[in-house]
Amino acid sequence: MLAAGYATRLYPLTLDRPKALLPVGGKPMLEHLLERLEGIPELDEIYVVTNSKFAEAFRDWAEGYRAADVRILDDGTSDEETRLGAIGDLDLTIRTAEIDDDVLVLAGDNLFSEPLAPFAEFASTKAAPAIGVYDVGDLEAIRKYNAIELDESDRITFFEEKPERPTSTLTGIALYFYPRSDLEVVGDYLAEGNNPDQPGRLVQWLYPRMPVYAWRVPGRWFDVGSKETLAEADRAFTPGD
Repeated sequence: MLAAGYATRLYPLTLDRPKALLPVGGKPMLEHLLERLEGIPELDEIYVVTNSKFAEAFRDWAEGYRAADVRILDDGTSDEETRLGAIGDLDLTIRTAEIDDDVLVLAGDNLFSEPLAPFAEFASTKAAPAIGVYDVGDLEAIRKYNAIELDESDRITFFEEKPERPTSTLTGIALYFYPRSDLEVVGDYLAEGNNPDQPGRLVQWLYPRMPVYAWRVPGRWFDVGSKETLAEADRAFTPGD
């Protein structure tokens, strides 16, 4: 779980509380995300990588969370200027936790209305890196995300971050799978001096080098980056609404 951002666009809500722990539908956003992982076989360890500012808040939350054992990793940064970026934090987690297994990567501020076990099954079947994709249904909206095209086997044939002239409304989102055999690509990407932020850039770099597959996310997807999208998610996840 990537949760090392400072969420300045949500100030003052996130001055003293990490975005992933803001309440949505009566409980922390992160708990909704963890519930979507239920049913994934062999889900052995869950890590939340955050920063020094919010590490203690996540530790306090984790102590009271009984549904799963969650480990909190502090990336040692304390502000926007020193942060490692999402890909940097993924690399740190792999190295610090000495992970030698398949890895599922999610952003702590993305929410899904449907379970994610089918994504894990899809990716395991492909035995290759995979990404979740969502149809935002609007060419203008796609400009702030990325544009993605697939072949008949759901292999990525085109991927561009922040496209100026998008032709598709399908976008890759912060839901990734990296098999154990390919974990070294994270370090390889960073070793070349590439942008350590925006995890989709790793996919953009990777897909010409090896097969990368896409799974279409069912139901609704929420990228909580503003007070408006936070309110929208809260309405969607409030029982009875």
